[in-house]
Amino acid sequence: MRESVDPSSLDLGSLALFVGFAATSAIQADLASMGFGDLRMSHGYVFQHLIDARPTVSDLSAKLDMTQQGASKVVAELERLGYVERLPSPHDARIRHVVLTHRGRDAVSAARRARERLEGRLREHSDPVAFDAARSVLVGLLDELGGAAAIHRRDVRPPR
Repeated sequence: MRESVDPSSLDLGSLALFVGFAATSAIQADLASMGFGDLRMSHGYVFQHLIDARPTVSDLSAKLDMTQQGASKVVAELERLGYVERLPSPHDARIRHVVLTHRGRDAVSAARRARERLEGRLREHSDPVAFDAARSVLVGLLDELGGAAAIHRRDVRPPR
C-alpha cells in the first residue's frame, strides 16, 4: 500500500503545479458542459498563437518548439474538430495560414468564461485578503522564475 502524501508537505512549485492541474480539470469539465469536450490542455498552446496572429504551420512549429510534422498533426486534429482552418496567403497561394474558425473563437470565449467562473468560485471559498496575497505571491514567483515574459508574449510552452 502506498503511503499518502500530505499536500501541505509539498514544495511550493509542486503545490502550484497540482493546483494548476486541478484548475485545468475543472475548466475542462466546464468546457465540456458548454460543448467543447474535445479540447485538451495541449490545444491551448496552439490557440494562444492564433488569437492575434495568422501563423503558418512552420511558424507554429518554431513557436511550440516541435517538429513541423508534429505541428501539422496538431493543426490537422484541430481542423478536423472544427476549431481552425488553413487559408491561403493573400500574397502567395502556396503559403497557408492557420486561423481560428467561428467555433475556435467560441471556444476561446468559453474558456475565458470558465476561468472567470472558477476564479469566482475559488474566491468565494477563500479569505479575500489571503486570496489576493496568494495571487500576488504567485505573480511575483512567476516573474522571478522568468515565466511572466512568456505570458506577456503569449508564448507559454510546456516544460521539456
